[in-house]
Amino acid sequence: MDPVDLPLPIVKRPRSQTDAQALERELRARVDGEVRFDAGTRAAYSTDGSNYRQVPIAVVLPHTVEAVQETVAVCQELAAPLLSRGGGTSLAGECCNTAVVIDWSKYCHRLVSVDEDNRRCVVEPGIVLDDLNRQLAEYGLMYGPKPATHPNCTIGGMIGNNSCGSTAQAYGKVVDNLHRLEVLTYDGVRMWVGRTDEENLERLMESDGRTGELFRGLAALRDRYATLIRERYPDIPRRVSGYNLDSLLPEHGFDVAGLLTGSESTLVTVLHAELDLVPVPQETALVVLGYEDICRAADHIPAVLDHEPAALEGVDHQLIHFQQEKHLNSKALKVLPDGQAYLMVELTGDTRQEVEDKARALIDAKPDDVDHTWYDDREHMSELWQVRESGLGATAHVPGRPDTWEGWEDSAVPVDCLGDYLRDLKRLYEEFDYGHPSVYGHFGHGCVHTRIPFDLESEAGIARMRAFVERAADLVVSYGGSLSGEHGDGQSRGELLGKMFGPELIEGFERLKGLFDPGNRMNPGKVVVPYRLDENLRLGADHLPWEPETVFAFPDDDGRFSRAATRCVGVGKCRSSEGGVMCPSYRATREEEHSTRGRARLLFEMVNNDGDSPITDGWRSDAVHDALDLCLACKGCKTDCPVNVDMATYKAEFLHHHYKGRLRPLAHYSMGWLPAVARVVARAPRTVNALAAVDWVARVAKALGGVAPQRQVPVFAEQRFTEWWRRRGGSRGSGHRGEVVVWPDTFTDHFHPAIGRAAVEVLEAAGFRVTVPEAVVCCGLTWISTGQLGVARRVLGHTVDVLREDLRRGTPVVGLEPSCTAVFRSDAGELLPKDPDVERLRAQTRTLAELLVERADDWEPPRVDARAVVQRHCHQYAVMGFDADREILRRAGVDADFLDEGCCGLAGNFGFEKGHYEVSMACAEAGLLPAVRESDASTLVLADGFSCRTQVDQCDAGRTPLHLAEVLAAGLKGHTAVPERPQAPGARALLPTVAAGAVVTLLGVLTAARRLKHTGRRRQ
Repeated sequence: MDPVDLPLPIVKRPRSQTDAQALERELRARVDGEVRFDAGTRAAYSTDGSNYRQVPIAVVLPHTVEAVQETVAVCQELAAPLLSRGGGTSLAGECCNTAVVIDWSKYCHRLVSVDEDNRRCVVEPGIVLDDLNRQLAEYGLMYGPKPATHPNCTIGGMIGNNSCGSTAQAYGKVVDNLHRLEVLTYDGVRMWVGRTDEENLERLMESDGRTGELFRGLAALRDRYATLIRERYPDIPRRVSGYNLDSLLPEHGFDVAGLLTGSESTLVTVLHAELDLVPVPQETALVVLGYEDICRAADHIPAVLDHEPAALEGVDHQLIHFQQEKHLNSKALKVLPDGQAYLMVELTGDTRQEVEDKARALIDAKPDDVDHTWYDDREHMSELWQVRESGLGATAHVPGRPDTWEGWEDSAVPVDCLGDYLRDLKRLYEEFDYGHPSVYGHFGHGCVHTRIPFDLESEAGIARMRAFVERAADLVVSYGGSLSGEHGDGQSRGELLGKMFGPELIEGFERLKGLFDPGNRMNPGKVVVPYRLDENLRLGADHLPWEPETVFAFPDDDGRFSRAATRCVGVGKCRSSEGGVMCPSYRATREEEHSTRGRARLLFEMVNNDGDSPITDGWRSDAVHDALDLCLACKGCKTDCPVNVDMATYKAEFLHHHYKGRLRPLAHYSMGWLPAVARVVARAPRTVNALAAVDWVARVAKALGGVAPQRQVPVFAEQRFTEWWRRRGGSRGSGHRGEVVVWPDTFTDHFHPAIGRAAVEVLEAAGFRVTVPEAVVCCGLTWISTGQLGVARRVLGHTVDVLREDLRRGTPVVGLEPSCTAVFRSDAGELLPKDPDVERLRAQTRTLAELLVERADDWEPPRVDARAVVQRHCHQYAVMGFDADREILRRAGVDADFLDEGCCGLAGNFGFEKGHYEVSMACAEAGLLPAVRESDASTLVLADGFSCRTQVDQCDAGRTPLHLAEVLAAGLKGHTAVPERPQAPGARALLPTVAAGAVVTLLGVLTAARRLKHTGRRRQ
């Protein structure tokens, strides 16, 4: 029979329901992996990076590729829908569905083999692109396509979406960099596919069974639609929309792997991929050209392409402005050329001279009124690329502006008409009253990214969104473009594909789907036979979330916790394995629920009043509690997250309500009330230390305090910093620079008083008159971190009362412990909003380095002339930053390596709490501890945070970490710092918790509670 005459089925929507109980029973019995039907997991996977939401039936985290095969077999037997998912960052809704979701990323992320001679490798789908390229670096090879989500997107997800990224300018899309795929059909056919010559095609078509049926059907599709494919498929590099039927044409070698690339888990499940690799460029330069507007920049693209760039990206003034407002990439923004829009042109070559010649040729050819900058060093280029790669996050949740959404975020047109297309698109924005959304993207391929202020919470707004998208689709088709140039069709564009391809090719897509998945169980409702683009919305006209009363003010979210819970846009940066701070618990567990994004999804479901939400018990939810339990409250997400999700604050708010009126975990009493306990212990520190050195006493104390048994018992200082200050009799020195208040935080005062003494010496040497509060004061940090927010507000209220006169005189407050300093700079204002003295406290609180840089810029610190590795405290990283520390250390002659190794893992009380030790140590061993061990013995280890120092001390890394104040004070005396740390027999380390046993702890808590009950009432 001639293949063209074969009957080809057209797929339809599935109608039958899945037996969930039978499905769970069979999956648990047969699948080697983690099978999850719980509410928390289903909530975490209910959406991706898109506007859509569908709660999954279950989630499977397979241990092996064979476990996936068994999962598919179970689903086929019970007619269960199936979705194979990578990093879950998709923007068109293809990664959420009411289905069994397979998440490859936790376990199936192996680089199976490397063929260096042929420049190929075989990988499992869950491997992250950056992780793959780090492993390939030893071969001098890399995988070419590089989406902006390269730190967290998986190869499987890239194959599903046919991903591109900026480097596609040089290397093309995934489909252009793929040799073979091992795939599994829903009905169990497992096979390797790739290019197929005529001899092999004939052999496969003659095969018995399902394999022969598939290849005969594919040949029939090729023959039936070849002419239409050549006529209707846009001849542009960024055609990602639709199935790749063009891969079946003779000129593409009947490439079945190419056909299945970009099919978004609707046709097959990918088990392995054999990738084509490219050499790592030897030299790179980045030229940035500045234009008067983005349309003119787009007009200039063809001329720039003559210089054969490896990447060519466009960025408009709106994107730059939004990043300025959100304080993103400030260093990079300062080195941009003059202009209101920019082209970023990356040039590569084998030698530095080659790329320099290319850069100069490009610059010489530019119009005279176009400004430029160019760099060939890794630091500047990386910073500038962050400007472009931050696009999605920078354009979402801009303060003072309506929220923006995807939905028309990656159209593509021929490059020679890109400028005209942008002008028409801007007119369309104005016609629909959407203002002037930012446009940016892969301009060298005519691909445009944008986020639009759609109203997705009213019927009228959703209708207007739909009308806009339909008009925008007509516009891009009129230019011979593609609805999607990178992110795929999913649900947001599946319904519109007929405009681009016509009804005949849509029928061809449906026949292809019917050939591989006749029952429509593979990611149903996406690409073909699609859901409408305005259904399954995460918000929607009926979205009326629960609006609970909160203790924190949430000023950046209009005072609404429900809006804070909606802030996450799903870009998944919290799932990266290197760089920054966010998210340490995900890096330790590789669990979606332990990422910032996963926790945000659970909080969204908690306030979502939709009838199908898996989280129905509000603040009392055990599922939300369990997801937040391993949150270190490091605040890294407050800075690293592109939309500034602050999970530490959300966790504190949740814990406050979750335990309201109920007994709390023991650690909340022992460590949450640490300041009160420490004041009691200070009456007899030697006795307490001696008791704590007794093994059985330490075991009992830790058990009663909810402390991990692996942690060492604490040692309290015999003389507190404040006691030393009183005996000293006040400040010394000229004080010509004015007065400062040194804040006596609990950790400095009771555990490391030498740091306070060193800070006083340094400040006086710099010309300041130092004061220290005489009254007992505290920032409330330990109560905040354990969710005891009522006490925290009272403590803060008392603190502001004590400092009021200093604050009103404008006296700076110097914080030595970064976490306490961050409370004054951030949390205090949200706990006590609209209080002018609290605002003064925020504005006047400085780190030691900040004060020296800002108020003593002509002071020359002592020369230390040493090398140092510096562990950045997470709260300082998130709230204050490290620019001042870098400057002071530079002036002191310290060659400082600021570690980009993430959180230390101790994170205040987190690492001491029972049940957290393993995660705490995994975080430390991921970066900090290896860096310390590998440093030279003469290299200083700097860590201003008490937690960071304690983690290093307790892990026997062979080094004693120092505070900046100690380094500078030692320099004043002409020697290297030798820290003074409290010691006791058998107890070297410092644990901010139980000391005199349960009796002393209880007395301290009760005493402090009576005092606090009558303190700061006016601020309730």
